[in-house]
Order: sequence, then structure tokens, then C-alpha cells
Amino acid sequence: MMKLFKKRSQKITQEEIPAKETSVIDLISPAGLKIGSNELQIEEKYCRTIFIFTYPRVLATGWFSPIITLDREMNISMFIHPAETGLVLKNLEKKTAQVSSQITLQQEKGKVRDPVLETALKDIEELRDRLQQGTERLFKFGLYITFFADSPEKLNEIENEIRALLETKMVYAKPAVFQQEQGFISTLPLEEDKLLIHNSFNTTPLSLSFPFISSDLSDNKGVLYGINRHNNSLILFDRFSLENPNFCLFGVSGGGKSYFVKLEVLRSLMQGTEVIIIDPEKEYKYLAETVGGSFIDISLSSPHHLNPFDLPLVGQDENPADAFRSNIINLVGLFRIMLGGLTPEEDAIMDKAIAETYASRDITAESDFSKITPPLMSDLYTVLKSIIGGEKLAIRLEKYVSGSYAGFFNQPTNVQLKKKLVVFSIRDLEEELRPLAMFVILRYVWNIIRSELKKRILVVDEAWWMMRYEDGASFLFGIAKRARKYYLGLTTITQDIADFMKSKYGKPIVTNSSLQLLMKQSPATIEVVKETFNLTEQEKYMLLESSVGEGIFFAGLKHVAIKVVASYTEDQIITTDPAQLLAIEKAKEELAREEGK
Repeated sequence: MMKLFKKRSQKITQEEIPAKETSVIDLISPAGLKIGSNELQIEEKYCRTIFIFTYPRVLATGWFSPIITLDREMNISMFIHPAETGLVLKNLEKKTAQVSSQITLQQEKGKVRDPVLETALKDIEELRDRLQQGTERLFKFGLYITFFADSPEKLNEIENEIRALLETKMVYAKPAVFQQEQGFISTLPLEEDKLLIHNSFNTTPLSLSFPFISSDLSDNKGVLYGINRHNNSLILFDRFSLENPNFCLFGVSGGGKSYFVKLEVLRSLMQGTEVIIIDPEKEYKYLAETVGGSFIDISLSSPHHLNPFDLPLVGQDENPADAFRSNIINLVGLFRIMLGGLTPEEDAIMDKAIAETYASRDITAESDFSKITPPLMSDLYTVLKSIIGGEKLAIRLEKYVSGSYAGFFNQPTNVQLKKKLVVFSIRDLEEELRPLAMFVILRYVWNIIRSELKKRILVVDEAWWMMRYEDGASFLFGIAKRARKYYLGLTTITQDIADFMKSKYGKPIVTNSSLQLLMKQSPATIEVVKETFNLTEQEKYMLLESSVGEGIFFAGLKHVAIKVVASYTEDQIITTDPAQLLAIEKAKEELAREEGK
């Protein structure tokens, strides 16, 4: 065999160097690693490992949950090494003899009894009995936590935060000084326990350290909202048992919002709760027909009318003068939306004109509101024309009096809420009229709610229509704030959370709602959702990846991952899937033809 050698003076070309194959380890390894006594530096990141070295005599269920749910970047490892029961029993027998001997010696010396020794003896004897009976086993348990930050100072903050949370449970931890490398390796998914810092645990306390936990929202009464995706328990809850029964629901179009609300409405009706719905897309028509409710179609050519000048029904403990004044203020807010805003001068003129319009029908704060006929929009138009400075307002109002919009706004009310379920549909109204219609309907419904105390739910679908206008948002917030006093639960639904939260009343409405449901979110709005509801990174990605009917359900201080589940019959009533709806309509037509034969 012939070998070729090059002299040292000759240069070796790049082509002559053998190529090294790139391995997976080369791809995933960091560019640099610096090992310190109290932390590791991995490229630009710092990390520190701490271990738990002592536990209290008694551990509570879910004691580790504050650490699991902490919004920090962490690796957590639990090492559980089973001990040989026979050897453990021999050691416990020796320990029993030692403790018993100490107690006997103290008694012989006439010393006062030592509760610590007596408790230790009792615990050892109980553990021996359970080990002998086979109901318990003994384990060596090691718990290590590695957390990450951008600087050593931030590491100190996170360490103090974690140790403070643990110390509230009487659990104490230390950093693995001069063993940070071993600690880091121990918290990687390699199944290598390099630290070997263990405590003896029997089966019961070890089970209390189970890391995969979730809140439980099962109650003895209420509505079945869905299934807890973490532990498959039922989310059975009574919204009226909280400090306020308001509900906010956010999600993208097609995420399952209306399906969920219709399911809650259907199950609430079975428990005797009355429900009123403002429906912008005629999604609740079939539900209303199925349960024998009222479906009121609001449009410019509809036979159903609501008079904005209807007077409030005054309750027994309410001052008629205050109710009358509040009614005028709300009407001024309505006209701000109708007329595209009012200057301060026009605002004063409108306030005066509304009061004079009522006075033209002999209506004052002292009148009996239940026995008088309220004025119409045309009466206000006449008054504005006669007031100095009101002529221009009258011209702007004309289309609502005798123009194209007169069909809805200039008619006496002929709607009554006598059924358990009442749905107001505004789908056939022009887009610019929808906020006005929602405002008028809400004022009418609110007056009915205040007049008679009943258990009710008010659903406002696509609430962002009202939130676009300050007066509409203010009125909706007023209902949210006062609903509890009238045994009312307000449900606000929106797919445009960015527009909803832009309003200064958006966040107050959310904070005045003890229940919230976040369904699938879009990447464009997820940061707003995360900030508003203080979500962790894991919860943020859960919402981005949720399927239809899945989300996060908040009830008071608890929140769980939910999956909405309906029975076959319920699904046929509440479905919003166009394919299913067409199939149902086809089946109804075939049934009608068969009955006709």
C-alpha cells in the first residue's frame, strides 16, 4: 500500500480536510455554557436550580399548585425511588425502640412528657402498620426546580418568589450551590437524578404532590356548562350564586360562542329562569320556536314597534322624579347616537325639548306613568321646530319622523314580554341602525326588569355594536353594574374584543362580570386578551389552538379548560352549522309533505 505524506511547509487545502457529519446534538446544543457556583449561563440566558430539603408533618392537597401555575419559565423534576418494604420495616422497628427508650428514660427521670417524641412514636407506629398491611409504600422523593431569566438579578427575584410561595406551605428550598450543572441535568428530560437529595415519603403525602391538577367547578345545583378538559369532571355551576351573575364571552367567529349561549339558555329555561335575547343575526329563531318563546323581528317594515319615549315603570322603593330624570338623560344619549353627536349647546336644547315634549302630553315627574300615553318622535320634532336653535336639530331628526327610518322609531309600542324566552332580532335593520335599535330595546327591557323582580338572563349578542358609541357603552355598563339588584344576569358576547376593550367601559364591564368564557382567539387580538385576563403563556397558546366549543371558563377566582358538550336533542335545537340547519329544514319539509298526504 502506498502512503502519501506532505511536508509541514506545504499548505493543506479545505477539500483535503475530511467533512464531519452534523449530528442532532450539534444542532440542539447551545453555542456556549458558563458554569458558576450559583447559576448557569446558557448563551444569553441564565438559570438556577433549587431543591426542596424539608417538608411539614402534614401536606395539604394541591400544595404544589401555586408553583405549577406560576407564570415563569421553569423546568420541574420529581424523582420517585421506591424503597424495599422489608428493609424499611426493620429500620422502623429500630427507630421505634430508640424513641420508646427515650420516652422511658425521661419518665424515669421525672421529666415532663415530650409531645414531639410521643407524636414521632405515633407516626412511626402508624406507618409500620400500613406498610405491614400493604396499604402504603415508602419512597425516596426528590423535587428540583430550574428557572430561567435574562440576568442574575432577575434570577434572585424569581427565587425569592418561588421560595416565598413554598414557605407559605411550610416547605423549604435551597439553591444547589456548586452543583448547578448537576441540578440543570437533573431537570432535563433525561431521567438522570444527579443531585440525589431525597426525603422519605409514604404513598399518601406523595400522591398530594401530584403536579397535574386543575380547579374544580362542580356544584350541587346550577347549569351544566361543559366538561373540564383536565380531569373530565362536570362544570356544573349556578351563576346567581356569585357576587354578581354577569357573564362575558369572547371568541372568534365560528368558535362556538352562540352554540354555548343557546345551550345555557336552554338549560336555564328548564330551571325556570326567564331569558331575553338581543339577536343581531337571527341565530336564536329556531330555539325560540322550539321552546314556545316569542320571536320579535325588528325592522323598518316590521309590525313590531318600540317607542323610545316609553316611560319607566316605577317600583315601590323608587322615586318617580329620579326615574323620570334618568329617562330623559338616557333619551339624550340615544339622540347623540342618532344624530352623530351633539355640541354642548345642542345637548342643552335637546334636553329642554324632550322635557317640553313630555309636558305637551301633561307628563311630569309627579304623573302616574302607568296610566298615560307617552309622546312619539313626531312630537319631539314639532317641539324642536318651535324652539330657538332647534331648527337644525329638527332637520337632522326628520328622517326618523317622516323619512325612511320612521317605520321603527315613530310608532307606539306594541310589544309585550309574556313568554319565558323573548328574542329581539335586528338582522334586517341597516347596519347604522343596529346600535340605535339595541339601545331602544335595552331601554325597554330594562324598564320591564326594574318593574318586577324575577330571575332573568339578558343576552346581548355582538355587544361591540353598542360599545362603539360612548352613550351606548355607558348604558350597557349601567345595566352590568345594577343587574344584581334586580336578580338579572347580563351576558355580553362579542367576537371583536379589540373594539370592545377600546371603550373606556369595556374593562369595567368585564370586571363587573364574575363569569367569563374565552373561546378560540385570533393571533391579532390574543395579546389584548392575555393582558386583560392575565393569562399565562400556556393559556395564551391554548386559546390560539382551541377547537370549536373549547376555551377557558372563569368563575370567580377559579378557571378551568372547558369543552362544551350537548346531547343529540339539544344539538338539533341549538346548532349553528349551516349543513345541519339545511338537513333539519329538509326533514321538516318531508314530514310536512307526509302529513299532507
